[in-house]
Amino acid sequence: MKHQQTISNEVEFEGRGLFTGAPVTMRVRPAEPHTGIWFVRADQSPPIRIAATVDNVSKRARRTSLKNGTVAVETVEHCLSACSVLGLNNLQIELTAQEVPALDGSCLPFLEKLRASGIEQQDAAIDPFIIRDVIRVADGDSELVALPPLGSNPDHLEVFYELNYGSDSPIGRQTYRATITPEVFEANIAPARTFVLESEADALRAAGLGLHLSYEDLLVIGSDGPIENRWRFSDECVRHKILDLVGDMALFGRPIIGRIHARKSGHSLNHELVRALLRDDHARRRDDAKVRRPALDIHAVQRILPHRYPFLMVDRIIEIDGTKRIVGIKNVSINEPYFQGHYPGEPIMPGVLVIEALAQIGGVLLSQELEHKGKVAVLLSLDKAKFRHPVRPGDQLVLEAETIRVRSNTGHIKGTARVGDRLVAEAEIKFILTDSTSH
Repeated sequence: MKHQQTISNEVEFEGRGLFTGAPVTMRVRPAEPHTGIWFVRADQSPPIRIAATVDNVSKRARRTSLKNGTVAVETVEHCLSACSVLGLNNLQIELTAQEVPALDGSCLPFLEKLRASGIEQQDAAIDPFIIRDVIRVADGDSELVALPPLGSNPDHLEVFYELNYGSDSPIGRQTYRATITPEVFEANIAPARTFVLESEADALRAAGLGLHLSYEDLLVIGSDGPIENRWRFSDECVRHKILDLVGDMALFGRPIIGRIHARKSGHSLNHELVRALLRDDHARRRDDAKVRRPALDIHAVQRILPHRYPFLMVDRIIEIDGTKRIVGIKNVSINEPYFQGHYPGEPIMPGVLVIEALAQIGGVLLSQELEHKGKVAVLLSLDKAKFRHPVRPGDQLVLEAETIRVRSNTGHIKGTARVGDRLVAEAEIKFILTDSTSH
């Protein structure tokens, strides 16, 4: 069984953003199990938290950017690459500006300093995603293909990358294959730096980006190779592409085991592969649920929740992982009483009731912790509630909740609602834990 991990001690990085040039201090702090990796814009009032998940990706050229509302964190891929290789699952990364420090343009400084802080194994399991089917995403002649692992590497991600900008490019065709272990990555991938062609560097400067950079700060490739700089590897460009790919794959949220063949891919296509893998994961979980008996049927649910028709929003529980995670089902019927008056000509399930369904399944999850303590969970607050797609009669809501933390008098969960492979709503929900005799 693999365990979740965090760092033992806080780590601080200082530098300037690669694109913005803004001075930034970045503090990486340990986080509790099941927290995940979060970036925090500490320069905002109040601070803005942004989860390192593909759902929060904002389209930006040449980098991976995460966004919450109007607030973004730029160029996260090098830091996430180091976190992924070290097996760090739970971190809070605070920044005093909008972009992660570029440091030397590679991820080696991140990897070395995070590892030196100490890696702490946590009392919580991590479930890797094992690629079982061939999954391909493409854009023109760029493509990524995910494949099941071979017998020789059943526990790791293996990447083969082909870089080819054409015969007119000063960067020749480069290929590289790597099994992503900490030792291999540190020696062969982590030192590879960000690179741009001389023509691209001129265009970026004309756009007001990277004006603070000199030729010593990153690889600017001219007709005869790096300008006023030296290669760390003769094929440094393709190695850096693998570095970026590993960082973008971290947005899946769990370790990925298998093989990825890449040809001329960039950040945008990397994100599309993460989304495709997540769709496969969700479909796999739904198929598994269909052949399993319910973990809790409606009678068991009614023994836990005080709600009754028409306000009981959970039909059955199909999966419970202790006090950590729960998955349930709500079948949405045209006979639901709210459809009589809520857009009757175009019936849509009220968003507040989708959130209520998430709150109810969160209450069932917390009941696993509270059943022997004489307490019940009562809704306290909602945060980061987002409605992404409508829910209509005939849909089956798959409700999932994960524990963020439980204390003596409060509980905090993250809930997501899906129809098929489509995310329809999400929210963080806090509960106050009160004595059951008072209700």
